[in-house]
Amino acid sequence: MIVFFRSASIAPGKNAGALKFANEIAAYLKDKYGLAMEVAIPIGGNPNRVGWSSRLESLAALEAAQAKLHGDTKYAELIAKGADNYIAGSVHDVMWRIL
Repeated sequence: MIVFFRSASIAPGKNAGALKFANEIAAYLKDKYGLAMEVAIPIGGNPNRVGWSSRLESLAALEAAQAKLHGDTKYAELIAKGADNYIAGSVHDVMWRIL
C-alpha cells in the first residue's frame, strides 16, 4: 500500500478559494477515477497550506493514475482555473509505503 500526499502553499488572501478548489479537485478525482482523495490542512507549522492524501495499492497504481491525469484535459483546465489560489512552485509531493 502506498500513501501519496501533495501539499501546496496558499497565496495571501486566497484561503477560501484555495479550500474550495481543493475540494473540487478531490471530488473530480473521485467522480472520474474512483480515486479517494482526502483534503487536509495542517495543525502545526505554516497554517497557509492545504494537502491532498490518497492510498493506492502499489506504485504501479499510482503511476497509472498519474498517467491518466496527464492526458485529462478537464483536469488540466481545473488546475489552471485554481492556480492563482496557490504560490507558484510550492507544490510538494511525498509517497510513503505502508508496512
